[in-house]
Amino acid sequence: MDKIRFVFPNAFTSMNFLLGVFSICWVTGTFSAKDPILMGAYFIILCVLLDKLDGFAARLVNASSEFGAQFDSLADLIAFGLAPAFCILFAYKTLATPFFDANIPLMAVAFSIYVLCAAMRLAKYNACDSDSYHHHFSGLPSTFAGAINAILIVFLKNIGLFSDTGSSLIYLPIAVLLVTGVLMVSPLFLPKLQPRKNKAFNIFQAVLIVITYVSGFMFITEKMIILEYLLVLVACYLVIGFSVGLVQRGRIIEEAKAAKAEN
Repeated sequence: MDKIRFVFPNAFTSMNFLLGVFSICWVTGTFSAKDPILMGAYFIILCVLLDKLDGFAARLVNASSEFGAQFDSLADLIAFGLAPAFCILFAYKTLATPFFDANIPLMAVAFSIYVLCAAMRLAKYNACDSDSYHHHFSGLPSTFAGAINAILIVFLKNIGLFSDTGSSLIYLPIAVLLVTGVLMVSPLFLPKLQPRKNKAFNIFQAVLIVITYVSGFMFITEKMIILEYLLVLVACYLVIGFSVGLVQRGRIIEEAKAAKAEN
């Protein structure tokens, strides 16, 4: 009976894993050909919203385990590594077929780099970083990388980017895929969303999180104001967060070394 409590957190991980698989199935047209890019991206966004629930559930019922950590990484690789890359790839394949046919090597390289970087980031986190930095991410979390690519591809589809294959902007999704891939394995630090000493900031942060969750579930409506809000929010967090991490880099590393020495 004692092992039953482990089912609770692993159920959320299983849901993330399956949503990532469903994203790939929908975007490739395996299950349905009705707006596959939107549906594929929406499943990724749902994975983002559910991503922290397995860890929260594990702490709630005291059911953290090595199996759960490894299973979570595998689910993240599917949901935030493979699924976003498939979304980008098939957006070009279905919406800009001539461009896709003429640039298959480029697409293959971008796809490969992103997926490999996601896998390396998740492996690095399990092996090195999980106990090193308690207040910062080392590199861009795969969750954010997946979210950025999912939101951006639907936004660009809605503004008609893929209808003009002669524009240089047609390369933007590929460039973002490559940049987010490299950022995942970069040595840059990003502050985590955690309670701070400033109560006003904590309230502001909580309100943003609630609005973001509501917007995430409404992502399926394709309302531009929701897509724009999510893009601006993620962009601001990354630009400000990486800048703060760069300024405080020395202190972050020294604190991690001191904490490791104490243990």
